[in-house]
Amino acid sequence: MRPERLSQPNPEPVALHDRAIDNLDFIRQTMERAGSFTAVPGWGGIAMGISAIIAAVLAGQEPDQAGWLRVWLMELVVALVLASTTMTLKARRARTSLFGGPASRFAVAFAPPVLAGGALTWALAARNEYELLPALWLLLYGAGVIAGGISSVRVVPLMGGLFFVLGLIALVAPGNLLLAIGFGALHIVFGSIIAWRYGG
Repeated sequence: MRPERLSQPNPEPVALHDRAIDNLDFIRQTMERAGSFTAVPGWGGIAMGISAIIAAVLAGQEPDQAGWLRVWLMELVVALVLASTTMTLKARRARTSLFGGPASRFAVAFAPPVLAGGALTWALAARNEYELLPALWLLLYGAGVIAGGISSVRVVPLMGGLFFVLGLIALVAPGNLLLAIGFGALHIVFGSIIAWRYGG
């Protein structure tokens, strides 16, 4: 009678365990992306940052505050064109809709503070009161990015928080420099992070 071979321990449970963890990580990341607005444009943020620094230099050379405001309003138009174009291109590449789900939640949360900033800018400029505009813009833009960023990737609300802090500082510090740091440097830094980690 031949002795039966002792069966070797089956390594399959370990392999299944590892595979299950990998699958759970994949599912978690997929669900996070499905529930997040990932069309925030990194390259667009970099471009907006560069244009904002140029605007800050030009605005600083204006002889009066009305001219300073005109430069920044022109920068607003440039930034809107850059943001909408790069956002559309990124969403198209990722096959993500800009008109539903996380994108619409981002827009609904982001729009009210920004619209409030526009209304207050008009009201203050009509009274020739320009000193608080940099703080106002940084605070309300930061608030909008924080609120909209809840529906986006984690780095977006962090950027909004830094804008908000700069807005508080701008209440007591020179505003044009802080606008260059916020709309310029922060957009470049966080745009680079988004472009590197979240596909452009």
